Amino acid sequence: MPEPVLGILTLYINEAKQLEEKAVYRRMIIEGNRMGLDVFVFTPMDVHPSKEQIHALVFDPKSGKWSRKWRSFPNMIYDRCRIQRSTRFQQLLRFRERYKHLLFLNRPLRNKWTIHQTFSQKSRFRQHMPETLLYNASADLHRMLKQSPVLYIKPANGTGGRGILRIERIKNSKGVFDIQGRRQDRRIIPPRKVSASRLDSIVRQWCIGGRFLVQQGIPLRLPGGRFHDYRMLVQKNGQGVWELTGMAARVGAARSVTSNLHGGGHAVRAETLLKDWLGSQDKTDKVMKTAEKLGLDAAAFLEESFGALCELALDLAIDREGKIYVLEVNPKPAREVFARSGDGNTYRKALVRPLEYALWLYNNKGAPASAKTTEE
Repeated sequence: MPEPVLGILTLYINEAKQLEEKAVYRRMIIEGNRMGLDVFVFTPMDVHPSKEQIHALVFDPKSGKWSRKWRSFPNMIYDRCRIQRSTRFQQLLRFRERYKHLLFLNRPLRNKWTIHQTFSQKSRFRQHMPETLLYNASADLHRMLKQSPVLYIKPANGTGGRGILRIERIKNSKGVFDIQGRRQDRRIIPPRKVSASRLDSIVRQWCIGGRFLVQQGIPLRLPGGRFHDYRMLVQKNGQGVWELTGMAARVGAARSVTSNLHGGGHAVRAETLLKDWLGSQDKTDKVMKTAEKLGLDAAAFLEESFGALCELALDLAIDREGKIYVLEVNPKPAREVFARSGDGNTYRKALVRPLEYALWLYNNKGAPASAKTTEE
């Protein structure tokens, strides 16, 4: 009896056909091989335009080498594609539309604004959402500044901490603000003071060419001056059930307003940093338990709202009182936060769980397939 086949769908990051997570895919192929799951990697560019075949990237665990082989379409597809501003992303949208009848482990989620609105419909999640507006004019900015002394301007479709501006009203000053941020290329914008009129102009310029959110800032600055947050990963297990895989803390680089690892941040075990932040083990245990329940509920709700998911990362802000805020969700999460925090067991689990779920899905003939599909 032939082995079930899983195709990992991804995108090249440049014209040289480089892949961002090739080492991760190699590890997943090796793990799949041990489990009786045949795994290969492909992009929409590798699909033959007329034959139902894929010029797949395959890895041989015995020789330790990558090669290309013509393969039939897989039994299941694990979509790892993130948003790009490229013709490659347009190819991806066409692929998803043409082959939407195939069995996908996960479907695309919507943008941050739509997800925020979806969560806000339910009181269960509304209490964990920072105040957020879609930026249309300066009035939106000033309305939010009346409610919160710190705001973040972030792109509705952004990833990796790019294009984020932090604004803080300076105490006891008349209309003076401190701004800092990260450009789309991740370059840090150092702090500077600006007037209210200058702030309006800067934000208008910042938001040209896209949709941006204005979001309440949660106090997350550590005593040393760096910002931090928490990355929680929930995944479906080998029985098709949502389960917490792990949670890690991320501490941003010096002068950075974000905590993303790609922006120079580093990872710490969540329990360690959270205990220092909250001041007691009892508070830490309680918050960790609340966060886990929130993550599992959020994953199930978003899957019900938008279509099939197999994993979800939630970026959480936790204030000094232990209140949890969902900053954003990511259906295509990286896993290196666990490796970098020294939690090798959780890192391996994060790689293996989608494979275990794929086997369960195959053996149950696509049990949770959803009719709802969306595009970013």
